[in-house]
Amino acid sequence: MKIDFPRVPWPKGRAIFSDIARVGGQLVKFHLMEAEELEDEKRWPAFDIEGSSVVEKGYPENIAKAEESEKGKVYINKEQYFEGVRPEVWEFHIGGYQVCEKWLKDRRGRELSYDDIRHYQKITVALGETIRLMQEKCLFEMFND
Repeated sequence: MKIDFPRVPWPKGRAIFSDIARVGGQLVKFHLMEAEELEDEKRWPAFDIEGSSVVEKGYPENIAKAEESEKGKVYINKEQYFEGVRPEVWEFHIGGYQVCEKWLKDRRGRELSYDDIRHYQKITVALGETIRLMQEKCLFEMFND
């Protein structure tokens, strides 16, 4: 943006525009935490270990597992972690920030409330859905025609 205004590519047709508008609407719902899918607890990473729920200094720490049978863990202290955070979700950046890490870093030294824990679990689902939507074919067709 220092050199020129950002360019906004125009879709090649009405059908592609409709697809992009649909995906955009879904993204808005996920990013505003209003999507119904965020309420599906089966999709949330587990946070089952009892403890202080304090995000300690030196945390969060992500332990990605090589084995597909093991789930990635995001530790907030030595004992407690969110289990089931996919590596691509943990590594996802928006606006130069690694969202999952920054959200927890901003709460260092604080005890996560029940609502904080649920919100973080929903963030991971929203980011997973963002990644999925970004990969939808309609977003790439616009540039390849």
